Amino acid sequence: MRVLLVEDDERIVNFVQRGLKAEGYAVEVARSGLEAVALGAEGKFQVIILDLGLPDLNGRQVCERLRNGGIHTPILMLTARDTVQDKVTGLRSGADDYMTKPFAFEELLARIEVLMRRRGAGGETKPETKELQIADLILNGETHEVRRGDTLIELTPKEFSLLECLMRTPGKVLSRTRILEQVWGYSSDPLTNVVDVYIRQLRRKIDDDYELKLLKTVRGFGYKLDAS
Repeated sequence: MRVLLVEDDERIVNFVQRGLKAEGYAVEVARSGLEAVALGAEGKFQVIILDLGLPDLNGRQVCERLRNGGIHTPILMLTARDTVQDKVTGLRSGADDYMTKPFAFEELLARIEVLMRRRGAGGETKPETKELQIADLILNGETHEVRRGDTLIELTPKEFSLLECLMRTPGKVLSRTRILEQVWGYSSDPLTNVVDVYIRQLRRKIDDDYELKLLKTVRGFGYKLDAS
């Protein structure tokens, strides 16, 4: 997925660019409104993150020019201002969503994902996978059965959801915050170490009795499932 980040504050550029690249996005940066219009008009991005305050054209003007030019790429507008009028004006200029600085990266990520789902960005939607497999670990989304080899593994509904979350991105590290959002629907952890507790329970069931360990802890980052 390609993202155009339109921002002239280098601190925010570095913060967002580093985070999105870690999540697998290709990020291109425009530091002025005119540059944003030129790049955005190419139509090669799935999402545009657009700062309202730019050194030449402001974010609303950029948005209007892109929309008038027939560009329908989802636009998430960023601003330091939080008045209702600012939000209304931004949305009326053609933005799809509006986010106030400062913001949490996990919220930014969630909003990008919502915009892409809403617009069907990135092409044809892939059907839901009925069966997921990593090495000899198999999860069946229809029967809600989990097997390791020939052994049926009993999981609670939450453990099943956690395993499914990890198996959908094999080899990719998921942060605790990301897991909380996808499995529990939280943007922060109200139960302190709930992710760690469930990871331990899941590891005991899918890994402890097997030579090949699939559930890995990546210290300082999070967790992943892979067969390496």
